[in-house]
Amino acid sequence: MPRFYARRRLGFLAAFTGLIASVGLVNGPTASAALPTPVSGATARSYLAALPVATENRTGYSRDLFPHWITQSGTCNTRETVLKRDGSGVVTDSSCAATSGSWYSPYDGATWSAASDVDIDHLVPLAEAWDSGAGGWTTSRRQAFANDLTRPQLLAVTDNVNQAKGDQDPATWMPSRTAYHCTYVRAWVQVKYYYGLSVDSAEKSALQNHLAGC
Repeated sequence: MPRFYARRRLGFLAAFTGLIASVGLVNGPTASAALPTPVSGATARSYLAALPVATENRTGYSRDLFPHWITQSGTCNTRETVLKRDGSGVVTDSSCAATSGSWYSPYDGATWSAASDVDIDHLVPLAEAWDSGAGGWTTSRRQAFANDLTRPQLLAVTDNVNQAKGDQDPATWMPSRTAYHCTYVRAWVQVKYYYGLSVDSAEKSALQNHLAGC
C-alpha cells in the first residue's frame, strides 16, 4: 500500500476506531506486541528514585551516532527481528523482509496488515538518550542501546504514532491508550536505569505520577 494512504487512513482511525475493519485493517487485535516484560511498578519506583536529575543537553546529537538496525541473525536486521517477534503470522522472504502478517500497536490499538505501516519505536528515543548521558558513551554502547532486544526498548507500533512521538519524554507524550501507560513508564524507567541515564525534573514528575497508579 502506498505510504500516503496509510497516513490518511490513520487520521480517520484516530477519530473512528470502529471503522478499522472496513478500511482494510485486520479485524481486532490478532497480534500482541511482544515487548520484553518490564520490571514491576514497585521496582520501577525504586529505580526512578535512584536516577540522577539533570538538565538535558542535546549538543552534538546526530542519529547517525547510534548505529541501528544491525544484523541480528542470518539476513535479519534488528527491525526485521522485531517485526517477526511482535507480529502474528509473519511470513518473510529470503532477505528476511516481512511479506505478510499482522501487527497490533499497543500505543493506539490499531492492527496493521502491512509492515510498511509499522515503525520500530525506540521507547526511550535516541535523542532523549543522548540528552540524558549517551553523548558520553562509546559508539559500541550507543549501538547496543539502539538495537537492544533484551530490555523493553524496541516495539513495533503504528508508524504515524511513532513519528508523532518523536523524541518526546513522558512529560509531553504518552500513548493514547491509557491502558498501556503503566507498561510504558515501567519500561521507560527500566531502560534509563539499566543504561545509567538521567531524567529532567518535568520527566521525573510525570513518571512519578504515572507510576503511582501501577
